[in-house]
Parts: sequence; structure tokens; C-alpha cells
Amino acid sequence: MKILYLHQYFKFPTENGGTRSYDLTKSFVKNDHEVTVISTSNDPQYKTKNRWESIITEGFTVKYIYLPYGNELSYIQRALVFLKFLWFATFKLLKEKPDVVLATSTPLTIGIPALFKKWIHKTPFIFEARDVWPEAVIAIGAITNKWLQKLLYFLEKTIYKNASAIVPLSTDMKNSIETRYPKACKNKPIVVIENLSEINRFATTHSFINIEEKLGLKPRFSILYAGTFGRVNGMDYVIELAKKTLKIDPEIIFILIGDGALKKEIQSVAREKEVLHKNVFILDPITKDELPFWYKSVNMGSSFVIPIKELWANSANKFFDTLAAGKPILINHPGWQKTTIEKDNLGYVLPEKLTQQAVQDFCYYTTNYELHATQQKNAYNKATTRYSLEIASKKYQKVLNLITNN
Repeated sequence: MKILYLHQYFKFPTENGGTRSYDLTKSFVKNDHEVTVISTSNDPQYKTKNRWESIITEGFTVKYIYLPYGNELSYIQRALVFLKFLWFATFKLLKEKPDVVLATSTPLTIGIPALFKKWIHKTPFIFEARDVWPEAVIAIGAITNKWLQKLLYFLEKTIYKNASAIVPLSTDMKNSIETRYPKACKNKPIVVIENLSEINRFATTHSFINIEEKLGLKPRFSILYAGTFGRVNGMDYVIELAKKTLKIDPEIIFILIGDGALKKEIQSVAREKEVLHKNVFILDPITKDELPFWYKSVNMGSSFVIPIKELWANSANKFFDTLAAGKPILINHPGWQKTTIEKDNLGYVLPEKLTQQAVQDFCYYTTNYELHATQQKNAYNKATTRYSLEIASKKYQKVLNLITNN
């Protein structure tokens, strides 16, 4: 089968960013599918007169268009990048001859080229919803214009109605989609395929980072955050947590690795609250291949969001990477992840609003090494039996079979 994978931010493990699409692409190739990826790149080497630059690697093709993008851009600037990509990607896709298109958000506009491909050439498409966009961005106040909101909801409904299958990344996302658009979702497969715990990348790592050498101190308990410093990521919460834990137990440290629009601001806040270089260490982004070394070296992984319920449905890479590394996970929000953590004893859930008692309870938790050992085993078991690439690949193969057999 010829699969055309539409992902605006496709990343290899040698780059900084999520690799779900790369890992799935590799699994498709392994199952004898022919895969072509259409994506963007910040790398000037892909800035050519022909607009599109192709590379063939590891059994699949990636076709890049040079469109610089970063979390530091304003919403308007990012919107312009989205519009440019969907314009050029639509014409590019119309020249391709796949059997099926797999369009993965964000942004929601990634579904537009797939729509035109279906309407003009009758090519079926799968829409992979990585979050409840635009519901989430409207909830955080990023889009306030009522007409634009209506337009985006109309686009979302149109994409779901025309998709041959929908793949949300969490049960909460699926419930949101089905509740809001019951008619558009009728009589089509909606299959939850969560983000991936890539066992081979994380669990097989035997090398450690020497934290004492790297940071200049030897902590008793270390918590890793590896991700974006953006508006929704709750980094202010982490700094406040660090401030409170510093007074109780200064040997608990927070290692924050990544980049984003608010990184400099968070560094300033950490400095003002006198936690920077004491129990908060903010480091430069690293590649996906380097991440396992850090997870191997810390006691706990983490994922945070600001207190907006539409964000609780997220399926963040950080959650699954932590489990793949066999480490307990720390989060600060309700939703399906909280339910999973508490049901399967995978880590610790902090309240949305930090209280002194909540922080004291968490500090006490960090001393329970017997519990940590149990949670490590539970995390790895959950990763292998529920979130592995092999399981996701089998689910996707069933979705592809359903589409081709109809």
C-alpha cells in the first residue's frame, strides 16, 4: 500500500522533537508499505529553487519545504506558516498517487490538503487528532474572534465528516470528538492510538549522564522535564513547586530540558525566586536519541499543563517516554493520565493548585524508595503491554485494512 504521510513537523531521532510519525513510518515500511512524508523544515539546506527537496532514507521518502517555524513566533506568524504549508502541500499532494493519506495534526489545517485530495481524486484519508484543536487553543484564549472560531469548528467538523477513519491520541480526545460531532463520526472507525512508548529507544539504554559532573551537585532525588517551554506547559507551576520544595528538602532537584517561547521568561522567574542553579537547572534542547541517557539517570519524569480542562486530554510524549524508560511519572492535572497513574500505580499526581501540605506530601513521597521501585516496574510493564510501537503498529494496520476493504 502507498501511504502519503502528512505531518508539518516530521522529526528524526537525531533531531529535537517528537518522533511518533518517524516510528510509525518505520513500522509501516517494515510491514511492506511504501511511505512518502510531506513536511516542513527549518534547515536552510532544504531552501531550494524547486521549493520541494526530497530525501530517501531508511526505506521511505521525505519531501521537505523550507518554512522556518518555532515556538517563539507569535500566533499570527505561526498561522501564516500554517497557511503557506497547506497551500503548497495541497498542490504537492494533488500530484502524488497514494492509496491512502494519513494526516496528523497539529495544526488542524493539515486536514485541508487531505480534503482536497479526497474531493478531487477520491483518495481516502485518516485524520490523526493529536489534541482537541481548535477547542484547546480557543480555551486558552489564543483565538478570540468569534467568526474565526466558528470557521475553525466548521473545518474540524468537515474533516471528521470526510475522513475514512479518525485516530485520536487519547480516550478523552475521542469522547470530545464524538460528543461534539456525533453525526460526522457516525459509521466510521474511531480508534484510539496513544502516543508511543518506544521501548527499544529508552529501555535498552545502559549509559548514564553524570549529574554531579553536569550540574555541580549530587541530588538525592531528581525530576526531569524534557519538552517545550510554551504557554500551555505549566513551567511557572514547576518553578513554584521548586521554590516550595527547596525549603523542605534542597536535595530534590528539577532538570528542565528544552526550548520555547517562554524559556527566557522562565529562567528569569527561576532566578527571581532564587531557585535557578540551586534546585532548578534549565538546559538546552537535545535530540531524541540523547533523551534516554537523561531518563536513565534521573528518578522521575514529568509532564505539566496549565489549569484548563481542554488540555487534560493531551497525549504528551513526556508521559510515554517516562514509562518507556521505566520511571515513575509526575503530572499536575486530572484526566485520563491521572486515572491511569492512580489505577496502575505509575507515579504521582500533584493538585492543580499547590498548597504547603501538597508539597510536603510530595517531598515525603520522594523518600519512599520501595514505592519507587514498584512504580518503575509498573511503568515499564504499562509501556510494553499498552503503549509500545508494536501495539500501535498493529492497531494502525487494522485501520488501514478497514479503509482498503470498504
